[in-house]
Amino acid sequence: MSVHPIGLKHYTDEELVRLYIDTQRNAYFEELYERYSDKVYRKCMSFVKDREKAEDFTHDIFLKLILRLSSFKETSKFSTWLFSITYNYCMDQLRLTKKMAETELDDNIDVEDEAEDGELIEMEVGQLRRALETISVQERTILLMKYQDDFSIKDIADTFGLTESAVKMRLKRTKEKLKKAYTDSIIFWMLVISKITILIKWWLK
Repeated sequence: MSVHPIGLKHYTDEELVRLYIDTQRNAYFEELYERYSDKVYRKCMSFVKDREKAEDFTHDIFLKLILRLSSFKETSKFSTWLFSITYNYCMDQLRLTKKMAETELDDNIDVEDEAEDGELIEMEVGQLRRALETISVQERTILLMKYQDDFSIKDIADTFGLTESAVKMRLKRTKEKLKKAYTDSIIFWMLVISKITILIKWWLK
């Protein structure tokens, strides 16, 4: 039995990948698994809403990972690369990997980064979650990649085979849809509360 290397917690993800590729010692891969298995599982859960399926997906993703580690070129962070594999795998399993129809855009057109990003943060959490359920899996995935996992526009573009302009446009449109769904839900509940208030006043007369 091999001795577990000392001080693995101090290695970066990228160093662990290099060490595993060079030595094939399981301890290095196990450390990566320890760091990321729960995060990958939670991302899978966001797609399938089923614990057993999410566990199966996580297991399959790490099997894929161990076979593909040698192809990691360190052009992005290891976590970004792993989460790209995770998102793609989940979308494959949900039969949602048909190439996203790309909006005809002039690649030279630069869509400005939105100042409205702060508005998403200010949304009440429960209503934001309900609003997220109203958009497609692809739209939700791009939002999560950008705002939860800190993917760059280029990383998202590379993951989906899109131009950076197309990704910016998708983000802009998705945020607009999300805010509309959020606003509509607030208006709906305001109307409900208003009607209830009128009924109560009528009842108390």
